[in-house]
Amino acid sequence: MSPVLLDMPGGPVTFSRLVLDYTGTLSLDGVLLPGVAERLEGLASDLRITILTADTFGTVHETMGDLPVEVRVIRDGKEKAEAVSAMGPEEVIAIGNGRNDIPMMGVAGLAMAVLGPEGAAAGLLGCVDVVTRDIRDALDLITHPLRLKATQRD
Repeated sequence: MSPVLLDMPGGPVTFSRLVLDYTGTLSLDGVLLPGVAERLEGLASDLRITILTADTFGTVHETMGDLPVEVRVIRDGKEKAEAVSAMGPEEVIAIGNGRNDIPMMGVAGLAMAVLGPEGAAAGLLGCVDVVTRDIRDALDLITHPLRLKATQRD
Protein backbone atom coordinates (compact mmCIF):
# COMPACT_ATOMS: atom_id res chain seq x y z
CA MET A 1 0.00 0.00 0.00
CA SER A 2 1.45 3.36 -0.99
CA PRO A 3 0.00 6.48 0.66
CA VAL A 4 -1.58 9.31 -1.33
CA LEU A 5 0.33 12.60 -1.56
CA LEU A 6 -1.92 15.64 -2.04
CA ASP A 7 -1.04 19.31 -2.44
CA MET A 8 -2.72 21.20 0.38
CA PRO A 9 -2.58 24.94 1.18
CA GLY A 10 0.24 24.40 3.71
CA GLY A 11 2.20 22.15 1.36
CA PRO A 12 2.16 18.47 0.36
CA VAL A 13 0.44 16.08 2.81
CA THR A 14 0.61 12.29 2.82
CA PHE A 15 -2.65 10.49 3.52
CA SER A 16 -2.84 6.80 4.42
CA ARG A 17 -6.47 6.49 5.59
CA LEU A 18 -9.89 7.18 4.11
CA VAL A 19 -12.83 7.34 6.51
CA LEU A 20 -16.33 7.40 5.06
CA ASP A 21 -19.85 7.75 6.33
CA TYR A 22 -22.25 5.24 4.78
CA THR A 23 -25.88 6.40 5.04
CA GLY A 24 -26.44 9.32 2.68
CA THR A 25 -22.78 9.46 1.67
CA LEU A 26 -22.07 6.11 0.01
CA SER A 27 -25.67 4.96 -0.16
CA LEU A 28 -29.27 6.00 -0.71
CA ASP A 29 -31.88 4.24 1.40
CA GLY A 30 -29.25 1.68 2.41
CA VAL A 31 -28.27 0.80 -1.19
CA LEU A 32 -24.74 1.55 -2.41
CA LEU A 33 -24.73 4.25 -5.10
CA PRO A 34 -23.64 3.22 -8.61
CA GLY A 35 -19.92 3.61 -9.31
CA VAL A 36 -18.89 3.72 -5.64
CA ALA A 37 -17.73 0.08 -5.31
CA GLU A 38 -15.34 0.40 -8.25
CA ARG A 39 -13.85 3.62 -6.88
CA LEU A 40 -13.36 2.11 -3.42
CA GLU A 41 -11.66 -0.94 -4.90
CA GLY A 42 -9.26 1.33 -6.79
CA LEU A 43 -8.47 3.49 -3.76
CA ALA A 44 -7.92 0.47 -1.50
CA SER A 45 -4.50 -0.13 -3.06
CA ASP A 46 -3.31 3.23 -1.67
CA LEU A 47 -5.50 3.92 1.36
CA ARG A 48 -6.82 1.93 4.28
CA ILE A 49 -10.58 2.49 4.06
CA THR A 50 -12.90 2.53 7.07
CA ILE A 51 -16.66 3.02 7.04
CA LEU A 52 -18.01 4.65 10.23
CA THR A 53 -21.79 4.56 10.28
CA ALA A 54 -24.85 4.41 12.48
CA ASP A 55 -26.22 2.11 9.72
CA THR A 56 -29.71 3.57 9.73
CA PHE A 57 -31.04 0.98 7.26
CA GLY A 58 -29.10 -1.98 8.66
CA THR A 59 -27.51 -2.86 5.31
CA VAL A 60 -23.87 -1.80 5.61
CA HIS A 61 -22.38 -5.23 6.36
CA GLU A 62 -24.30 -6.90 3.55
CA THR A 63 -23.58 -4.12 1.05
CA MET A 64 -19.89 -3.62 1.87
CA GLY A 65 -19.05 -7.25 2.64
CA ASP A 66 -17.15 -7.98 -0.59
CA LEU A 67 -15.24 -4.70 -0.69
CA PRO A 68 -11.74 -4.08 0.76
CA VAL A 69 -13.01 -1.90 3.61
CA GLU A 70 -13.35 -2.11 7.38
CA VAL A 71 -16.87 -1.42 8.67
CA ARG A 72 -17.57 -0.06 12.14
CA VAL A 73 -21.08 0.65 13.38
CA ILE A 74 -20.98 3.63 15.73
CA ARG A 75 -23.43 5.40 18.02
CA ASP A 76 -22.76 9.07 17.37
CA GLY A 77 -20.47 11.78 16.05
CA LYS A 78 -18.30 11.75 19.15
CA GLU A 79 -17.46 8.11 18.48
CA LYS A 80 -16.58 8.98 14.85
CA ALA A 81 -14.17 11.69 16.04
CA GLU A 82 -12.58 9.32 18.57
CA ALA A 83 -12.06 6.70 15.85
CA VAL A 84 -10.43 9.21 13.48
CA SER A 85 -8.26 10.61 16.29
CA ALA A 86 -6.96 7.11 17.04
CA MET A 87 -5.92 6.64 13.37
CA GLY A 88 -3.39 9.48 13.21
CA PRO A 89 -5.86 12.12 12.11
CA GLU A 90 -3.41 14.21 10.08
CA GLU A 91 -3.21 11.26 7.64
CA VAL A 92 -7.01 10.84 7.36
CA ILE A 93 -9.28 11.98 4.57
CA ALA A 94 -12.85 12.04 5.96
CA ILE A 95 -15.97 12.21 3.80
CA GLY A 96 -19.56 12.51 5.00
CA ASN A 97 -22.87 14.31 4.67
CA GLY A 98 -24.52 14.23 8.10
CA ARG A 99 -24.63 16.14 11.31
CA ASN A 100 -22.94 13.24 13.10
CA ASP A 101 -19.96 13.65 10.72
CA ILE A 102 -19.13 17.14 12.02
CA PRO A 103 -16.96 15.98 14.96
CA MET A 104 -14.70 13.81 12.78
CA MET A 105 -14.26 16.61 10.25
CA GLY A 106 -12.70 18.75 12.95
CA VAL A 107 -9.88 16.25 13.50
CA ALA A 108 -9.30 14.86 9.97
CA GLY A 109 -6.37 16.07 7.88
CA LEU A 110 -8.71 16.62 4.91
CA ALA A 111 -12.46 16.96 5.44
CA MET A 112 -14.98 16.68 2.59
CA ALA A 113 -18.75 17.02 2.54
CA VAL A 114 -20.97 15.54 -0.14
CA LEU A 115 -24.32 16.93 -1.23
CA GLY A 116 -25.80 13.58 -2.16
CA PRO A 117 -29.41 12.60 -2.78
CA GLU A 118 -30.16 12.85 0.96
CA GLY A 119 -28.64 16.34 1.13
CA ALA A 120 -26.07 17.48 3.68
CA ALA A 121 -26.34 18.91 7.18
CA ALA A 122 -25.97 22.70 7.04
CA GLY A 123 -23.52 22.75 9.96
CA LEU A 124 -21.24 20.31 8.16
CA LEU A 125 -20.63 22.67 5.26
CA GLY A 126 -18.92 25.22 7.48
CA CYS A 127 -16.34 22.84 8.94
CA VAL A 128 -14.98 21.04 5.87
CA ASP A 129 -12.20 21.82 3.40
CA VAL A 130 -14.13 20.80 0.27
CA VAL A 131 -17.79 20.36 -0.69
CA THR A 132 -18.68 18.15 -3.66
CA ARG A 133 -21.98 17.37 -5.32
CA ASP A 134 -21.74 13.63 -4.58
CA ILE A 135 -19.46 10.86 -3.31
CA ARG A 136 -18.18 9.93 -6.75
CA ASP A 137 -16.84 13.45 -7.24
CA ALA A 138 -15.22 13.39 -3.79
CA LEU A 139 -13.51 10.04 -4.44
CA ASP A 140 -12.39 11.24 -7.88
CA LEU A 141 -10.65 14.24 -6.25
CA ILE A 142 -8.39 11.76 -4.48
CA THR A 143 -7.52 9.84 -7.64
CA HIS A 144 -7.12 13.05 -9.70
CA PRO A 145 -5.15 15.23 -7.26
CA LEU A 146 -4.78 18.21 -9.60
CA ARG A 147 -8.54 18.76 -9.28
CA LEU A 148 -8.14 18.99 -5.52
CA LYS A 149 -5.10 21.25 -5.89
CA ALA A 150 -7.16 23.66 -7.99
CA THR A 151 -9.91 23.70 -5.34
CA GLN A 152 -7.53 24.17 -2.41
CA ARG A 153 -5.19 26.69 -4.04
CA ASP A 154 -4.53 29.96 -2.17
